[in-house]
Amino acid sequence: MRIIHILNHVQEIGNGIVNVAVDLACLQAKSGHEVAVISAGGEYETLLNICGIKHYLLDQTRKPINIIKAVIHYQAIAAEFQPDIVHAHMMTGVILARIFKGHKYALVSTVHNEFQRSSLLMGLADRVIAVSKAVRDSMARRGVPEGKLRVVCNGTLGSPRTRQIQNYQPLLLQRPAIATVAGMYQRKGITELIAAFEQIASDFPQTHLYLVGNGPDKQLFEAQAQATSVKERIHFEGFQPEPQRYLLSCDIFVLASHRDPCPLVLSEAREAGTAIIGTQVDGIPEALDNGQAGILVPVKDSNALAEVLVKLLSNAEMLHEWKQRANQNLERLNVARVHQETLTVYRELKR
Repeated sequence: MRIIHILNHVQEIGNGIVNVAVDLACLQAKSGHEVAVISAGGEYETLLNICGIKHYLLDQTRKPINIIKAVIHYQAIAAEFQPDIVHAHMMTGVILARIFKGHKYALVSTVHNEFQRSSLLMGLADRVIAVSKAVRDSMARRGVPEGKLRVVCNGTLGSPRTRQIQNYQPLLLQRPAIATVAGMYQRKGITELIAAFEQIASDFPQTHLYLVGNGPDKQLFEAQAQATSVKERIHFEGFQPEPQRYLLSCDIFVLASHRDPCPLVLSEAREAGTAIIGTQVDGIPEALDNGQAGILVPVKDSNALAEVLVKLLSNAEMLHEWKQRANQNLERLNVARVHQETLTVYRELKR
């Protein structure tokens, strides 16, 4: 098949949408398909080139003059590449691809952030891939025909973007170490994580909190941390191109999100064998085998989170058990499974 993926960019900044799309493009190319990526560019262009994937530069910034140029340029790209499948991962891409679709190619979209109001536009595609069952159910409730919807749960193990886990050098964190790897957004629950850490910190004076990631709300969280009595034990690490080093080094990984369709970092945390706490929301339970691979807590509840942290930090046997449980049943989190299931969706449209 001839496949185009449309993204806003291919920057290496920890963006899960970009990471999923780059993984798919690389595996599809390695399987013998002709693959191209349309985006505004970024560091992953090098990897795409290594995998034999053609990259077309296209600025999709939502300004009138840019949109007009993007429409004209996209039409030229599609005419040149002659795709069988166009796979759009973001809203602007699905609109561009739909405008010029006709009967020339099949259009597939992946809904990564269904909580955004604009995600309903992803339903313009012929097939709509949801990254978890929770996302599928949400999109169906919002009016996307169930006949269009397919579930391909995220998985990132074995990604062409990363090395094997044993090839990463762990960090010398101050331990016991609690960590999160997340964009610094309010919806990632960083506020509750800092509040929970402040609650338990006096009882566990050796414990440190590591916050890995960047984002627009980082200053708010830094101000919150500065106002605590344990600010010297809360570390803002910024974006890290190799977050696996933190996952291998921490004792407890927390993802306290308010909304999270199917976070890639949970498969990476599980592979690293750290005990995991996640919120009972969206695709997080699915990524943690419905509580078998990680402890689930209510969303926006720093007290409940603090209670679980206390249990894990005060019971070495329990902590060890949850580390082992995280590391089991990893096969379904492999990117090769995502690749094969995505091709199955494409083939439905090419019969």
